[in-house]
Amino acid sequence: MNRVIYPGTFDPITKGHGDLVERAAKLFDQVIIAVAASPKKNPLFPLEKRVELVREVTRHLPNVEVVGFSSLLAQFARDQKANVLLRGLRAVSDFEYEFQLANMNRQLAPEVESLFLTPSEKYSYISSTLVREIAALGGNIDQFVHPAVATALRERFRT
Repeated sequence: MNRVIYPGTFDPITKGHGDLVERAAKLFDQVIIAVAASPKKNPLFPLEKRVELVREVTRHLPNVEVVGFSSLLAQFARDQKANVLLRGLRAVSDFEYEFQLANMNRQLAPEVESLFLTPSEKYSYISSTLVREIAALGGNIDQFVHPAVATALRERFRT
């Protein structure tokens, strides 16, 4: 069985992330979305809320599981018995960092392959950072995120 882990902070999950998950769900027997705690990134939403939102966005996909984690990704992959790490590439600027991560993960867990997918062109410009900034300034984010995520962002910035 091919099990892929799609790791990220997902702060918040965007339609670009969702596009990659949907495509991965067609390619792999099981997709594990690994929501990283990432306290050094000072996420907008706590881990539990990000996991909840990712579950809501992906609930229509029966072979997708959502798990929060705070360990080393290579060890998490082993614990989950995954054989592939999925990473998204939006632009050439993402490649250098992702290439470095893939090589490090290969050293830490040589039995786990890294696979890169690009989002559909209509989502290639969307990033969680931009979505947070637009939401913080009161802009319309409906076209970039699932309705549950848009609601959560509006509520977060109301306070």
